[in-house]
Amino acid sequence: MLPNANWNYPTTIWFGNGRIKALPEALIALGIRKPLFVTDEGLAALAIVKDSLAILDQAGIDYQCYTDVQGNPTGANVDGGVALFRRDAHDGVIAFGGGSALDAGKAIALLAGQQRPLWDFEDVDDNWTRVDASAVAPVLAVPTTAGTGSEVGRAAVILDQQAQRKKIIFHPKMLPGIIISDPQLSLGLPANITAWTGIDAMVHAVEAYCAPGFHPMADGIAIEAIRMISRYLPQAVADGSNLEARGQMLVAASMGATAFQKGLGSVHSVSHVLGALYNLHHGLANAIILPYGLAQNAAVIEQRMDYLLRVLELPGKGTRGFIDFVLSLREQLAIPHTLAEVDISDQRAGEIGRLAFADPSTPSNAKPVDAKELEQLFIAAVHGKLESLR
Repeated sequence: MLPNANWNYPTTIWFGNGRIKALPEALIALGIRKPLFVTDEGLAALAIVKDSLAILDQAGIDYQCYTDVQGNPTGANVDGGVALFRRDAHDGVIAFGGGSALDAGKAIALLAGQQRPLWDFEDVDDNWTRVDASAVAPVLAVPTTAGTGSEVGRAAVILDQQAQRKKIIFHPKMLPGIIISDPQLSLGLPANITAWTGIDAMVHAVEAYCAPGFHPMADGIAIEAIRMISRYLPQAVADGSNLEARGQMLVAASMGATAFQKGLGSVHSVSHVLGALYNLHHGLANAIILPYGLAQNAAVIEQRMDYLLRVLELPGKGTRGFIDFVLSLREQLAIPHTLAEVDISDQRAGEIGRLAFADPSTPSNAKPVDAKELEQLFIAAVHGKLESLR
């Protein structure tokens, strides 16, 4: 059984079974007296939320819940939370749940004290300098899924419904001040969501590892995250009550998101578009597209994949060997091989290629890609044609 532990990288993390009981203590440490508890609409009625709120009740903490958060959180979801935050004079946010709730909670904490609208803080050029940093509310993050790693991020991915595009909102002070990482909170997660979010964490680590540039620290964290996920994700999916596997996956997800400060790539570029246009679960989209992205980047990642296979003690060589591992893992986890299996056709391929090219993940892809190549990546993932990308 994993021990309880505290560490401070990249922010303060309180890890261990039952650590959610320290919720009041964490609020005191952050100076939060009247938190807005932000979670998503799917979690709101579950026992883990009710039990966590009971901890706040027992401590006499004055809080309010905001649950109008979709699976792909929208600008309207954020605006609604900001209105409630301001109306009732909250002074901090508890962001509780998967990536959607964490991203929405961080964005609410950022926007609540600003005079500008949300999209003025999109991660473009130096937009982040528009933020009044002194007015950003503190955030306590409580992840309940091992996937996005948003708890260790300085940004939030929010859907602009009018533009039909996911946008990244960024500021350094969006990084939560304390994270409570309690494996027991993820015990009720269904096997399919465990699988989708777990592969999402792996994609973060893989794309960060393959991103160009010299960042040995990010590479090392990414490699270890991939090793942990390859070992513990099948265990967590096969036995949802396995606390060792759940705990290892929570840590690995935070590691993957820590590593991707180096960059992401084309898998995320296309996945973000599919989430915006089709409301496709982000982890599932990444899980389907991953081998196609690897195939398209094969020429420039051969040596990295060769080394990764040796670390994982897997057979095969280079990119082909790692793709074979991914395909086998996906089959074991009952993840579809094609986008067609989740009812996405290639009818909007040109549009998706153009939108993916504009995504902020594209510039850090392992090799330069244009809109046509991203269109081809999408088409290959629709029809399951890995060979077309080689």
